[in-house]
Amino acid sequence: MSLEELLRDNTIRRISPDTALATRALKRTSRDIATAKTLIQNGDFDWALAIAYNAMLSAGRTLMFNQGYRPSSTEGHVAVIKYLQVVLGSETGNRLVTILNGMRKKRHRIVYEEMDIVSEDEAKRAVKWAEEFFEKIGAMTKNLPES
Repeated sequence: MSLEELLRDNTIRRISPDTALATRALKRTSRDIATAKTLIQNGDFDWALAIAYNAMLSAGRTLMFNQGYRPSSTEGHVAVIKYLQVVLGSETGNRLVTILNGMRKKRHRIVYEEMDIVSEDEAKRAVKWAEEFFEKIGAMTKNLPES
């Protein structure tokens, strides 16, 4: 898969690089990580994982907006993941995108199907991964204003 294929398939769309939109998405990432940590302290492990996933999704959107892309309205979350698979071709990037996709599926179960399916350890790992992804995306978007 390539960016050209994602554009042709209408999975993503070109936009002018938007540092304001990217900055807001990166701030959302930071906020969501803090919220997920609070949820863990309160024993709400399902929602902690869901919010940690949202933090990673927002970080991915940060990179897209900064590089002049956005997900199409039809693909949403999956579009971000497909985009990240193309642009983060490194071993670390692939590992984090695989983790993100797994968290996306688990979040879906949490929101729409099941309750109490995330352990404390799993929620803590999700937050750790969100922090790692936040740092990776932050390093890739150094042109953004400080939060």
